[in-house]
Amino acid sequence: MGKKSKVSMAVIRRLPKYYRYLGELLDRDIKRISSQQLSELTGFTASQIRQDLNNFGGFGQQGYGYNVEELHKQLGKILGLQKTYKTIIVGAGNLGQAIAHYRGFQREGFKMLALFDINPRLIGLKLWDIEIKDVETLEDFIKENEVDIGVICTPKEVSQEIADKLVKSGIKAIWNFAPTDLKVSKDVVVENVHLNESLFTLSYLLKEKLKKDEE
Repeated sequence: MGKKSKVSMAVIRRLPKYYRYLGELLDRDIKRISSQQLSELTGFTASQIRQDLNNFGGFGQQGYGYNVEELHKQLGKILGLQKTYKTIIVGAGNLGQAIAHYRGFQREGFKMLALFDINPRLIGLKLWDIEIKDVETLEDFIKENEVDIGVICTPKEVSQEIADKLVKSGIKAIWNFAPTDLKVSKDVVVENVHLNESLFTLSYLLKEKLKKDEE
């Protein structure tokens, strides 16, 4: 695999933030930026940014910095955003509907094909042209439409069962919002988004800040 196979997850998790800020710079018609200016925007050190980007090749020019448009384009390629990913959501409750409604995913190439749910009152409804289908049809739909990514927004109790169905149907990537860690085969990638863990981290930081303020 070469050099890229050794890139740490810590570096990979910083790339989307660079990509987002570069997109905002493009919207403001900014043509170039130095690593120091990018540092002030992102909160990472200039040295860290240069090291991160050097994992994927030399993008900057000494005395010039980075070409914003070109770096944004190259990071998009590194993140795999140059293609369209067929995506479905399982669980059409408030969270599933909110994700389906967010148009930013569509703009970056994540095409929401359908939502799935067990609730008969929801099945057949359309949210922004995306139909809510019966979860019983999930596996057939995935195979017929060659779905790339499955988003799980179900209760914890059924999330593993849903994950098993997604994997069995050929899906290789799962975005999991259920508050549990899924068990899947090694050829399937899972990104867990545990909202409660994020909130508990915020709670800790707030507690420490209040303690410091009282000293």
